[in-house]
Amino acid sequence: MSEKRILLMYISEVSGHHNATLAIEKALKTLDPHVSILNINSFKYTNPLLEKIINKAYMGVIKRTPKVWEYLYDNPGFIKKTQRIKDAIHKANFRKFDVLFEEFNPTAVVCTQAFPCGLIADYKRVYGVKVPLIGVLTDFSPHAYWVYNEVDYYIVPSEEAKKRFLTEGIPEYKIKLLGIPIDPRFSRPHSRREIAKRLQLDLSIPTILVMGGGQGIGPIRHIVTALNKFSGDLQVMVVAGTNRKLLKWLEKKKPELVKKFLIFKYVNNIEELMEVASFIISKPGGLTTAEALAKGLPMIIIKPIPGQEENNTEFLLRNGVAIKIDRMDHAHTELERLIKNEGRLIEMQESAQRLGKPTSAVDAARLILRAHV
Repeated sequence: MSEKRILLMYISEVSGHHNATLAIEKALKTLDPHVSILNINSFKYTNPLLEKIINKAYMGVIKRTPKVWEYLYDNPGFIKKTQRIKDAIHKANFRKFDVLFEEFNPTAVVCTQAFPCGLIADYKRVYGVKVPLIGVLTDFSPHAYWVYNEVDYYIVPSEEAKKRFLTEGIPEYKIKLLGIPIDPRFSRPHSRREIAKRLQLDLSIPTILVMGGGQGIGPIRHIVTALNKFSGDLQVMVVAGTNRKLLKWLEKKKPELVKKFLIFKYVNNIEELMEVASFIISKPGGLTTAEALAKGLPMIIIKPIPGQEENNTEFLLRNGVAIKIDRMDHAHTELERLIKNEGRLIEMQESAQRLGKPTSAVDAARLILRAHV
């Protein structure tokens, strides 16, 4: 068998896009220990200064004016208006990819975000490059920025995503329903009892996991306050991620908390926390959602970001996996109602287990290693 050289591309270090490439990388090395892998932040590689500006601008828009992002996201008119700008950016970066392809000579390119996927698709078209290009969705609904004839396979997480690509004219043989790639450790059995003992948790009472992705985004302070008012027994695990302000607030707030709260920074064992949780309260990012489904974990969604997170929320609600709380002043009542409704939680858990794809990264890796043009 000839040596495989896989180029993985994402954007933003603390992101689901990056975590998906890491999950694929781990699965590839498990299946083929001799595979060569180059896992790069495509934005940082092509435009390091612009990357910082755009990341900062994106976070600012999401926090302060989310409606602006809702307008930009999957907007055919905006896509058409910015086509020339996009083409110019792609063309300006082709020289860098000449060097990259000459030095690494990939046998397949895998992109977990639409920007590098479009860039490589145009690079293939302009230069006639014959290398398999695989687009990997990390949300449950695709958008128009993903659609390119030069993409050889799309790895999608849902039937809805598959149907959307079909309506965009993508041939069915290119669309593979394998799930959002998550770390292979999510497919391994874990002992709830051992984890609970290590964390000093009582499995006989509800255990709630609260998080906001790797960056700790969302109304976590309000959620903590609402859970602290719960009338019955309750224990809570809060993951602040890289959000230093949130972590500082949680530490300061801790003496006032009457319930048992475990506070974590950025963690690398989220699968263990999910294993002992009764349900998760989180923003519905694609990776977090896929991980929760793999663990059969019901979700409570508060204030999803317009665009991809709203679409993920609609997917979860349609499939009976989640409930959405629209108003923070209703959070305490809604959370108490769900915690006390054991039958509803069991139904949501069963729905999550049906949708979960714990072997998604390994399945994706198998496709990538077999890919050819």
